[in-house]
Amino acid sequence: MNSQQPETFYFKDDGKIPNSKFPLLVYKNAFAERSLKGAAWLAERFAENKWTNSWRNGVFTYHHYHSISHEVLGVYAGDALLHMGGENGEKIKVSAGDILVIPAGVGHKKLESSSDFAVVGAYPNGSDYDILRGEPGDRPQALNNIAKVPVPEYDPLTGKNEGLLKIWA
Repeated sequence: MNSQQPETFYFKDDGKIPNSKFPLLVYKNAFAERSLKGAAWLAERFAENKWTNSWRNGVFTYHHYHSISHEVLGVYAGDALLHMGGENGEKIKVSAGDILVIPAGVGHKKLESSSDFAVVGAYPNGSDYDILRGEPGDRPQALNNIAKVPVPEYDPLTGKNEGLLKIWA
């Protein structure tokens, strides 16, 4: 069990990307497995903690956010520079072993990466997700959706202990 405290990043609504009252959580070097073993470990750990509907790939190269679900990304190979929170957000370097818990509404985009960069993504209780890009017409429904997304029962890494359960409470 990882007892490490995540780094927290708060982002304000910038008019395009709504972001969230909850902070982005970044667990640095949270697990040791890499490559396909790392991907399998992440999918299993996330599933144990009820974060499912998982997939493996990368991160889109355009700002986007999800209004109907939170998302977890576990980096199992390579490294990348991600732009979190929209144009006025922060550029965060992530590497294999890092886990990001992204609240509904928080923008994210890949700026650059190593050729082997790969993540496992998942959603609390296997929830569905949408992909919004900050278009003006999205806004009223997106804000309504984000307000209805519940705080998950489990942190994707630590389970019923610590993590988002304490920080997002």
